[in-house]
Amino acid sequence: VQLQASGGGLVQAGGSLRLSCAASGRTGSRYGMGWFRQAPGKEREFVAGLSWSGAITAYADSVKGRFTISRDNDKNTVYLQMNNLKPEDTAVYYCARSRTVVGSTRSNEYDYWGQGTQVTVSS
Repeated sequence: VQLQASGGGLVQAGGSLRLSCAASGRTGSRYGMGWFRQAPGKEREFVAGLSWSGAITAYADSVKGRFTISRDNDKNTVYLQMNNLKPEDTAVYYCARSRTVVGSTRSNEYDYWGQGTQVTVSS
């Protein structure tokens, strides 16, 4: 399974970006998906996750109300809509595939990771 993240870039505070994560390879099984991020000098942290059906979602407190995770299973793609971006959202964003249908907030429960896409928010 390969995950290709895209959509990052430079945006001013208050702006929006939409990240995409396209899966290819052996994508026949059902799995949850998640987005994580890592800022310079900090540990990787959970941002958002959702189940295979999309019915169950979870968000980090820092992004609730601003970010929305969604998926299109026909396209094997997961999205992260990021609105009202803040400078503290600056990080490399990674998509990942969970080992379970439901998904998880814990990084050790994800087995495939994308290469990351840089998001930079200027003040």
